[in-house]
Amino acid sequence: MPQKELKMTFDPNTIEHLGVRMYSTLPPVLTELIGNAHDADAEHVVLTLNDSATEKEIMIEDDGMGMSFDEINDKFLRIGRNRRAEDKLETTLKGRKIIGKKGLGKLSFFGIAHEIEIATKKDGKENSFAMKWEDIKTSKKDYKPQIIKKDKNCSADEHGTKIILKKIQRESDFSPENLANNLSKMFIIDSGFEVLVKHNSDKPIIVSNERRYAGLEKEVEWKIPDDSEYSDDYDKTNQIVGHLMAAKKPIPPNTNMRGIILFSRKKLVNLPEYFSDSTSSHFFSYLTGWLEVDFIDELDDDVIATNRQSLNWGHEEMQKLRTHLRGLINWLERDWRKKRDEMREKKLSEVTDINIPDWFSKLPEDIRTKIEPVIKTIMKDSELPEETHQEAVKKIHEIVPEYPKYHWRHLHQEIKTASEADYQKRDYYRAFQEAAKRYINAVKTKSGSVNTSEASMMGEVFGNGTSATLLQVAQNFKKPDGGNFQATTINNIEEGQKFLSMGVVSGCRNSVNHEEVADLRDSGLFTEKDCLDALSLLSHLFSRLDNSQKKL
Repeated sequence: MPQKELKMTFDPNTIEHLGVRMYSTLPPVLTELIGNAHDADAEHVVLTLNDSATEKEIMIEDDGMGMSFDEINDKFLRIGRNRRAEDKLETTLKGRKIIGKKGLGKLSFFGIAHEIEIATKKDGKENSFAMKWEDIKTSKKDYKPQIIKKDKNCSADEHGTKIILKKIQRESDFSPENLANNLSKMFIIDSGFEVLVKHNSDKPIIVSNERRYAGLEKEVEWKIPDDSEYSDDYDKTNQIVGHLMAAKKPIPPNTNMRGIILFSRKKLVNLPEYFSDSTSSHFFSYLTGWLEVDFIDELDDDVIATNRQSLNWGHEEMQKLRTHLRGLINWLERDWRKKRDEMREKKLSEVTDINIPDWFSKLPEDIRTKIEPVIKTIMKDSELPEETHQEAVKKIHEIVPEYPKYHWRHLHQEIKTASEADYQKRDYYRAFQEAAKRYINAVKTKSGSVNTSEASMMGEVFGNGTSATLLQVAQNFKKPDGGNFQATTINNIEEGQKFLSMGVVSGCRNSVNHEEVADLRDSGLFTEKDCLDALSLLSHLFSRLDNSQKKL
């Protein structure tokens, strides 16, 4: 019986183009090998970056089902074998959707390594072999890898594959943190599948989905499709799932995190992008996230590029997907602006103790239309520090508080206390009445008058015409140079206090029927401005009363 050999049949140019030239950095190469382990039903994959020796080496070890000698020959070493089509399987024994399809990912390791050693165990047998890039290039058609072990007995419980990449020719980042972060962006790790990265004998690092956007300060997040209200006639909408987010600050371009990554069957198929011809929107510098579009693997045509980093967007089905994603992003932008404004407004309210919506609701229309755009512009300006936003809003609120026209009058505190509640209810005439009552009672208390007629009392308490006057409001005032005012000036002020006070009493003597309060306001017979003018007059009279003295 002839001795079996391992044999790979190929055109060397195939490996040159699909391996060396297509895969030039470490993360995509290792992603392909992780995908192989995933399809082999592995539960653990350990990537070891070893640079303690003279040359760098990378070891990828999994506990998958492994390969027999015949499977190595008939399946692994066959370039371009479509496993799904040939085996007529879409899922593994553990129910995982099979990732591999083109049968070209195995060439990826030649993109960074010139020697590869593979050892695999299955059904109590261990096989191992080595391949050298220099020997492959000089082969005319068939290449025979070097067999190291052939069907060597091992424990039936042992299974899995170990790949060692040697003579790494390209500059590769051996930082386990960086590699773990990069791998998290190229593969979705499900439960039951663990990937570890370690450097030499250091403690291993777990490749997790959380690493994908670690360090990103998120402001708005959407679970797709649950949090999306976008709808169109695309029939695959509910088959698109993922997690999208907008950062609090613009994402630096050099992080390669801007845009949405597409995954199919847990593996990256399209690098981050916006699916739009125009990327000038401010929103694009904040948007990131990922979506799973597994259904593209079920199409009759293969729409995934060989290096699995882009889709064939010229394909009719992909054009439909692109149109849908463009519409989704447009909706996200509108929702982002709305949610961001609400969040910033809420935070501003909490920090400044200013209820901004309530504040706006208590501004007259002519003032609100001027102030509101200014406040919203401040809140939207992401270039300004939060402290600047807060201080600016506080200062504007001090200048333009709730009910500004009322507060701008700088009313006497007693008048404010008496009138504020009714003024805020827009019961302007009652606000005036309550303030007038407060003034009348204050005059009665200070003067000691027992006159039961309020109008007559004002004539008795104030003025300069009789010796019976009880209070004087101007007698003790001097000019800035210390001189006395003329008698006619003093007389006019004293008489003015009397007649203005009598007029106030007459103006609010009789209460207005409750049903006519709104009519007074809305008809223009007693408007908000009339109320404010009357309250200002009462404040003036109250201040005179405060400074008055009993007549000697």
